[in-house]
Amino acid sequence: MSKIDLTKDIQPLSEFRANASTIIEQVKNENRTILITQHGKAAAVLMSVSEYEELIDTIQVMKDVAIARSQISSGNVIEHSEAMRQLREKYKPK
Repeated sequence: MSKIDLTKDIQPLSEFRANASTIIEQVKNENRTILITQHGKAAAVLMSVSEYEELIDTIQVMKDVAIARSQISSGNVIEHSEAMRQLREKYKPK
């Protein structure tokens, strides 16, 4: 995800309303993230679907890593050979 350019990527709601189609095309084509303001304060973020999906994927990986670290810290681990045995058993051809 690219960093927000403070000179280009902050749009008041009134500007967004007047130019919604153009702004959405820019977001889609340039993978830009737009911060929309209302009454001078940040109100919403508009980003492309691909940027959103990448963000969600990154968050999921970070959650998985946090879970794994917690499991390791609590001693909830198994040896590699045991993990492989369990996987082979689970996915053996029928």
